[in-house]
This record gives sequence, structure tokens and C-alpha cells, in this order.
Amino acid sequence: MGNQKTINEVSRIFNSYLKSRGHRKTPERYSVLQEVFNQSSHFNVESLYLKMKNENLSISRATIYNTIELLLDSNLIKRHQFGKNIAQYEKSFEQKQHDHLICLDCDKVFEFCDPRIHQIQTSTGKLFNFNISHHALNFYGRCQELINKEYCENKGEG
Repeated sequence: MGNQKTINEVSRIFNSYLKSRGHRKTPERYSVLQEVFNQSSHFNVESLYLKMKNENLSISRATIYNTIELLLDSNLIKRHQFGKNIAQYEKSFEQKQHDHLICLDCDKVFEFCDPRIHQIQTSTGKLFNFNISHHALNFYGRCQELINKEYCENKGEG
């Protein structure tokens, strides 16, 4: 769950963003914002819509899609395309740089941070006289849980 201090801060940022662009400040947009910042991991629009519907919140997919675009534009969330046709999102406010492991079987996304990647980024920038602002690194494979399960099932068949 997002803490109230974070929700208040992102609401303030979103409010300023909407005002500066002449967008309406609707309760539905703030409901989406709050639900996004209550997410503990990556999410897609459909899962967000179903979660909000299950909580008896009256909201359309179109409102969620439109609000997601505003949240992207205000830099409060990031979009990822992990090799599937469905975009996934994650909070970007006060999030530390991290990278991803994506399971090709179950589509789970694992986050990790390794300081050596930052060192590579820094040395590469110096080597090529290139000011790197950010990076994205995704590793694709199979999570250990599924590998162990498949190994155990196959071993039992022999």
C-alpha cells in the first residue's frame, strides 16, 4: 500500500500538472492516481480496471487509459513493454533505479539493483563522452520456481 505522505505528494504534483495544462481535476483521475500508488508491483490497465471495479469504484477503461497517459506525461509512472503486447506500468515517483528479470513462462517481473550496472553506465558515459540520463535493462528467462517444478515433473515421468 502507498503511504499517505506519498499519496499526498503525488496528488500535489498531479494537481499542479493538470492545472498547468488546463486539464480538469476529476475525482476519477485522483481515484486512478491513488490506486496506482497503492500497487506494490508492475500492473497493466486491465488489472487496474478489474481491481477498481472489484472495489465498487465506478470508472471506465477509457478514463483509466486517459489518466495513465496523464500520469506518464507528468513523470509519475513509467511504461514498460516486456516483449508482450500488453504494456505494463510502475510508479516512478521516489523509485530508485532498478532493472528487471522477466519470466517467459509466467510473465512475472522481478526487480533488482546491482551497483556494478551503475559503474558500467558511468564508465561507458566517460569513455564515449556521452551524458547518460537513464537506462533500461531487462533480462528474459525462466524463474527458478518453474524450472524446479518442470524438472521434478519430468524426473517423475522417467
